[in-house]
Amino acid sequence: MSGSDRRQQVLRIAAEEFADGGLHGASTELIARRAEITQAYIFRMFGTKKALFLEVVIAAFDRLTEGMRDAAGTETGLDGLALMGAQYNELLADRTSLLLQLQGFAACGDPEVRDAVRDSFGRMWQTVADATGLDAVTIKAFLAFGMLLNNGAALQVAELDEPWASGVRTRIQAGLFDHITTETNQ
Repeated sequence: MSGSDRRQQVLRIAAEEFADGGLHGASTELIARRAEITQAYIFRMFGTKKALFLEVVIAAFDRLTEGMRDAAGTETGLDGLALMGAQYNELLADRTSLLLQLQGFAACGDPEVRDAVRDSFGRMWQTVADATGLDAVTIKAFLAFGMLLNNGAALQVAELDEPWASGVRTRIQAGLFDHITTETNQ
């Protein structure tokens, strides 16, 4: 296996392990065992466990951000936002990436992780702002709704027959953000 292929293999395995166990719960020993390499080789490739964690967390944020940007294409305003929202909902099916984002937020007690997650979230915010041209309040509402969807997906609400879970699963209808304008929220 080439060095590049091995690195991709380790990143895939590490993403799964960190998604399940987080920064402190995942084991580089287990990642190495699953990749059939030594733990020392992981440290030669990535330096530290935290560096490996940050690489997979940032990649998960970037996939989401790039997916939304690509979905909007040349559409702007609420039309672009609607396309981003539809893509976001589809991307939630990637449970590993979803959980990596949440694990990134959970590990923000570490200043280095917090800075990396802030940067990733900031890129997401700026991507939505640049693609749609919408005001901060609308972007805030959109991303806040996305956080609810993240939590619902993490909780696997699709498997539950509970009134609250049904509410979380409610589909977003066109016009959800129409009432939010700069004028009404200054």
